[in-house]
Amino acid sequence: MGETRASRPRGYFGIGAEGVSKSANVGALLRTAHAFGASFCFTIGTGWDARQGRQADTADTPLHVPMWRFPTLEDMRLPRGCALVGIELLDDAVDLPSFRHPLSAAYVLGPERAGLSPDLLARCDHVVKIPTRFALNLAVAGALVLYDRLLQHGRFAERPVGSGGPRAAAEHTSHTGHGTPRFRKTVPDWMTWVEDKQGEKP
Repeated sequence: MGETRASRPRGYFGIGAEGVSKSANVGALLRTAHAFGASFCFTIGTGWDARQGRQADTADTPLHVPMWRFPTLEDMRLPRGCALVGIELLDDAVDLPSFRHPLSAAYVLGPERAGLSPDLLARCDHVVKIPTRFALNLAVAGALVLYDRLLQHGRFAERPVGSGGPRAAAEHTSHTGHGTPRFRKTVPDWMTWVEDKQGEKP
């Protein structure tokens, strides 16, 4: 499928992984993050081989998105006001469909078998879980979380009551994120002049 231009979502996010030894999984996660418009990516701990990760990350994400490699959890630094959201299958974690994503957030995943470390979980502002029977692949779990975030903070038309899509496409704003100007009382002279010029025949 060709590249599509999605509406600009609100806020920003980053995503990363802790203690993951399978570099291909991290590479796939980076590619997914790039596709969803991540502002940054990160890893915690050693073990990720960038060369092997590139086999799955065909978009070569670190060339386009800031990539932070923190040797230890103590070295991890996030932007001020950025909430840390752990993704883990815990009984007391919030179900993803019921979670309200922060505008500024960093999502972090752990190895499929071991999960996030207790120290990292203690640093998380929120912990969410994907309601599945067992742990998912790292990139798949990341994609589900980022898609859920896009549903909340993106700008799309409401779903219809019946099956299918909306009759009219969602109103997309310009690349600046602003719509056409609105005036409370009168239209300025310069705006009228522009409209007259557009109506002239060549």
